[in-house]
Amino acid sequence: MTKPLEKSNVVRKLRCAVYTRKSSEEGLEQEFNSLHAQREACEAFIASQRSEGWVLVRDQYDDGGISGGTLERPGLRRLLEDIDDGLVDVVVVYKIDRLSRSLADFAELVEVFDRNGVTFVSVTQSFNTTTSMGRLTLNILLSFAQFEREVTAERIRDKVAASRRKGMWMGGVPPYGYRVENRKLVVDEEAAGHVRWVFARFLEIGSCTELAREVGTRGIRTPRGNRIDKKYIYRMLSNRAYIGEAVHKGESYPGEHDAIIDRETWDRVHAILRESPRKRAARTRADTPALLKGLLFGPDGAAFSPTHTRKGDRLYRYYVSQSVLKHGAGSCPVGRVPAGEIEAAVIDQLRAVFRQPEIVAGTWKAARTQGDGTTEADARTALQQLDPLWDELFPAEQARIVALLIERVDIGTDDLGVRLRMDGLAALAREITADAGVET
Repeated sequence: MTKPLEKSNVVRKLRCAVYTRKSSEEGLEQEFNSLHAQREACEAFIASQRSEGWVLVRDQYDDGGISGGTLERPGLRRLLEDIDDGLVDVVVVYKIDRLSRSLADFAELVEVFDRNGVTFVSVTQSFNTTTSMGRLTLNILLSFAQFEREVTAERIRDKVAASRRKGMWMGGVPPYGYRVENRKLVVDEEAAGHVRWVFARFLEIGSCTELAREVGTRGIRTPRGNRIDKKYIYRMLSNRAYIGEAVHKGESYPGEHDAIIDRETWDRVHAILRESPRKRAARTRADTPALLKGLLFGPDGAAFSPTHTRKGDRLYRYYVSQSVLKHGAGSCPVGRVPAGEIEAAVIDQLRAVFRQPEIVAGTWKAARTQGDGTTEADARTALQQLDPLWDELFPAEQARIVALLIERVDIGTDDLGVRLRMDGLAALAREITADAGVET
């Protein structure tokens, strides 16, 4: 009777690479130098582990005359490339500091080893990550490496803070109107002229929305060539670099660079910015064209014209029929209507339109005929965005949108009809969609 064959224990082969390093070039010209001694000790250790499947990789990874404070070493880089290519299972060194003298660099190397399933051994320090004790020692070393990184980060943060307090430029994208020379901000006169114009124009109109539109008309763009929107304008108006200051964590310090805007202009601009958009809108409403000027018609087909009167400090606005103005009271069944009431009623209808799917579909079709690539979802999203933002718009912007969207408003004794401009809805949808994609 034949005996069953006993199952043999198969030992997995582990390919071992020896890495050696010497900081100085002294003695490297000798026939037997420090690198040779390190390699001889490592090869002897590998030979002692032959029963564990260890075999020597014949390629030599040596760095002579190179400090252990950097990872930019030819022999080490070649070793790491072979590890990434799956040619090495174990890295063997004479001492740990031959691999690296920096705990942070050591941690980086360990990440490479772990990612490729590679272990390493120090033959003179009983350090072997193939054992549980070796992995424990590794974790302790990595803890110190993490501590070193955190301390280094704190030093960097403290240095940045100290430099900012001295008004130094600490890098990043320079504010519009400046360029960087020799690590300092220098005024770019052409762009600085645009910055001064933006501040001066804001003092005149008090609206970032309108100002962004005028900036686009003048062809002013960001340094990257993108359109400037109202958010970009607001950040410009709030950037204290323009008055020669450096800011760190909300605190301002005198900067090393020259100011573009004088303090008086800055204070006047920020006096306006401190007001809410609603208050600014109310303050300028009397100087704004009437929302329905040229759009409102009575039951007899006559146009209504805006007018106003004052009683004390209060302003009362109305729309009056041309029939009444020409032929007197009683010539039109409607005659005169309060401006605030009729405008609010029209705006309520306009906002309701934005939520009606059939109107959105019509907008999409109008846009599609122009071949601009606007989708129905784009149109729906764009028009729905306008509803919650309406009260934040300046009167001049509200009047522009009303003129863009409404072709005619017919008022009767007990009804109100609003006729929309579908091409205007499509144009507004394109405008809002484009604003959503510009640099902020």
